[in-house]
Amino acid sequence: MDHRSPTAVSRAAAWAVACLIAAAGTAAAAARAGEPANARSGGEPAAKLAPIDRTAAGRDGPVDPLRPARLSASDREKLFEQVERDAELLERQAAQLRRLTQLVRPTVVHIDTKKPALRPKNGKASEDEAGSGVIGRVDGRTVVITNRHVIHRAELDNITIRLDDGREVKPSRLWSDAGTDIGVMEIVGEDLEPARFAERDTVQIGDTVLAIGSPFGLSHSVTLGIVSAKGRRDLDLGEGGVRFQDFIQTDAAINPGNSGGPLVNLRGEVVGLNTAIASNSGGSEGIGFAIPIPMVMFVTRQLVATGSVARAYLGVTLDHLFNQRTAQRLGMVRAVGARVSGVAKGSPADTAGIIPDDVIIEFDGKPIDDDDHLVSLVSVTPTDRTVSVGVFRNRERISLRMPVASREQFESQ
Repeated sequence: MDHRSPTAVSRAAAWAVACLIAAAGTAAAAARAGEPANARSGGEPAAKLAPIDRTAAGRDGPVDPLRPARLSASDREKLFEQVERDAELLERQAAQLRRLTQLVRPTVVHIDTKKPALRPKNGKASEDEAGSGVIGRVDGRTVVITNRHVIHRAELDNITIRLDDGREVKPSRLWSDAGTDIGVMEIVGEDLEPARFAERDTVQIGDTVLAIGSPFGLSHSVTLGIVSAKGRRDLDLGEGGVRFQDFIQTDAAINPGNSGGPLVNLRGEVVGLNTAIASNSGGSEGIGFAIPIPMVMFVTRQLVATGSVARAYLGVTLDHLFNQRTAQRLGMVRAVGARVSGVAKGSPADTAGIIPDDVIIEFDGKPIDDDDHLVSLVSVTPTDRTVSVGVFRNRERISLRMPVASREQFESQ
């Protein structure tokens, strides 16, 4: 019940009637102007309403409420023209990849091997293995460079090399190095296309690369990715492991059968030899590893020339547990480099003046990350030469000159 006085009630009623008359007048004026009634009110402007197009279905047929939002024929034509212009840049990039593929494919081979089975099953004494390889010219010979594990334990007659044009050839000789998992086979034939190998290590993280090989037996497959890391070491690989490691990591898809195939940069140069994958499923999961080309060619040239690999020898024992606490004891901010825990008497390191507790922080002009890094660099250092060595000792950095000898030369003395 309204407890206000009759006079107050009548005044309120009069005010309400006045508001209704004013609103009606506003609506009428808006209608004459051809706009929604609330467009002239004090609230948010109303969107202009458009009638639904009924022409497509007839006056009484169903209508498409989204038709006004769709592209017209002229708008679609303009959009096609824009897409065509923008596609030209991408097509130039794609054309570069096609040219690279045309250049590199003839240099890549598929390898099939039959070898004695390590664990005979169902009465089978042999097993088949497939891989990839890349053709090169080394010391005047035509060779196929691949992974040792692809051809290891196989006789020459049980190795078949299939070229890009479908021809099959047999190797006449083979060599291998267990320390790097590199294998080399000499082949003879006409119209053999050698690959172009990078002259030095120019690979950087983020570089675009192609991996070419025979994943799952699908020969001459090409995948694209980037270099996602460098200097990967201490990986558990293959039979007996690979001692000398300095892998390039890539997300270019590498699968079983890619082993021994090339990793190629955008200039068509081989920058690595695909070797392994990190996978829980056995297939590519975006983490593949390739041997960098300086190590590949260092080993390949020696195998072809002498049949073996002579590696530099320092004569030091390295601290594999070098940590932050030890580094601080030696006056270092962080544990970087390779700490020497022992020196062989009469060794190159002894001749250079290296002593226990020295931390080798540079070798032949290259900064050292850790002990595995030093071992990898020494493994690809030519013997019979003198190199510079940077050492941290007594809170100071000193430079030494070290004559490098091969382990065989040192042990034969």
